[in-house]
Amino acid sequence: MNINVLLVEDDDLLAKRIANHFANTEFQLTLDNTGAQALQLVHNQINEGNPFDMAIVDVVLPATDGLNLAKELNTLTDIGVIMLSSRDTQADRIAGLAQGADDYVCKPVDLLELELRMRALYKRIAGSKGEDESEEFIEYADFKLHPDNRTLINPHGDEARLTEAEHKVLICLIANAGKATSRAKISEEIGQPDWSPSDRTVDVLIGRLRKKLGDEKEQKRIVTVRGKGYMLST
Repeated sequence: MNINVLLVEDDDLLAKRIANHFANTEFQLTLDNTGAQALQLVHNQINEGNPFDMAIVDVVLPATDGLNLAKELNTLTDIGVIMLSSRDTQADRIAGLAQGADDYVCKPVDLLELELRMRALYKRIAGSKGEDESEEFIEYADFKLHPDNRTLINPHGDEARLTEAEHKVLICLIANAGKATSRAKISEEIGQPDWSPSDRTVDVLIGRLRKKLGDEKEQKRIVTVRGKGYMLST
C-alpha cells in the first residue's frame, strides 16, 4: 500500500531530511519546493487516478502563500493537509486550521513527531472514506451529511466538502444533539485531547461549520451555550 504525499517545502535541507526519513516507508513523497506547481501536481494525480492522500505545506513559500494554498487544496480535492511553520503561537495555528488544515507542526521539525501525525491523519482519512462509499446520508433537522465523503448539504441545497476536523466536530454535535457539548469533549472527539479549554481552535472550527451550514444571525443551528460549550439545535 502506497500513501501519496505532496511535500511543499522550500527549505531544501529540510525537504531532503523528510524525504530520506520516509524513503523506505509506505509514504511516497512528491516535492514542490516553491508551491508554484502544487495545484497542477494535484490535478495531474487526479487525472491519473492516483490522487494525493495528504499534503505537507510550509506556511511561507517563495511562489505562493502556504495558507492560501491549503485553502485551495481543500477546495480542489479531498486531501488531508498538515502545515509546517516556524511560528508557534495559538493565533498561527488557528490561522492554519481556519484555512482548512487538519494539523499543524512547528519547526524545527521532529521527524518522528511528523510521521506519527501523518499516520494519525491518514488513519482518520481512511476511516472516514471506508472500504466502499455508501449513498446513505445522515439527516438532521434541515441538513444532510454524507459520512463517507464528508459532503454537507445545507438547507438551501448548497454542497460543501468538510475537512476531517470539521467532520469530526459535526458528528460529535449530532451525537449529542439537544445538549451542550464542551470544548474539551469536542477536542477529545477530534483526536486533540491536549488542547486546553482556553484554546480557540474549536471555536474556529465551529465558525467554519456555521458558514457551511448557512447559519444566519436570526437562525443558528449551532448554538453557543455560555459557560458550557456548543449545542446543535433543531
